[in-house]
Amino acid sequence: MSHRRACDLSTEERREIIRHSEVGASLHAATLTMLAEAATAADFRRRRFIYREGDVADALYVIARGRVKICSVEAASGREAVIDIVGAGALFGESALYDGGTRERCAVAYEQARLLRIPVGVYQEGMGASRELYDYTFRMVGQRLARAERRVADFALDAIPARLDKLLVELSERYGKRGEEGVLIDIPLPHREIASIVGSTRESVTVRLNAMRRAGIIDFVDRKILIKYPVATIAV
Repeated sequence: MSHRRACDLSTEERREIIRHSEVGASLHAATLTMLAEAATAADFRRRRFIYREGDVADALYVIARGRVKICSVEAASGREAVIDIVGAGALFGESALYDGGTRERCAVAYEQARLLRIPVGVYQEGMGASRELYDYTFRMVGQRLARAERRVADFALDAIPARLDKLLVELSERYGKRGEEGVLIDIPLPHREIASIVGSTRESVTVRLNAMRRAGIIDFVDRKILIKYPVATIAV
């Protein structure tokens, strides 16, 4: 891993980060260069806020490395509801395109992360010039909206064990690495984070996960969850 500071990255290095991201895969050279020239790079320590609810929504972000947690934080109690965890290569902060100028959610470094910040005006200019960027952005927003709607339906219809089972299946599809014993969800998942996602308590999540481990459905590997074969043991 390079120890160079993010602020020392050249335009070409920023361009390569965007090119290898989800958003950059199909972009033409001119659009990549326009985004890279306007972007600034920054490093964020684990648990550091990238933006908070109510901040000015003036940029989108590309994750060069690390992961970022999108969440809501209750001001009075500090209680947190995790909306999503996005990893390297992903774009986030898309609410800058439609939120009316302020953030409705928080973004926090889930682990040490390096990000590219792209001003929203430049990104919108890129969408106007590039059909590929336009199509990617609307597809990405639609996918995230559909995921959020499914989670709302799960909260209304499912008990906590079913919500947890569905979350593990979703995370295995997004972050899973297949091995001889099963699918390893390659992201550290403290029980309090899982509880925040499924709308439960840490204690209830711990009881459910321990029961699944005793049943041979999952195992714990370095703070990560291994879904053991056959994966279909988890209900969807």
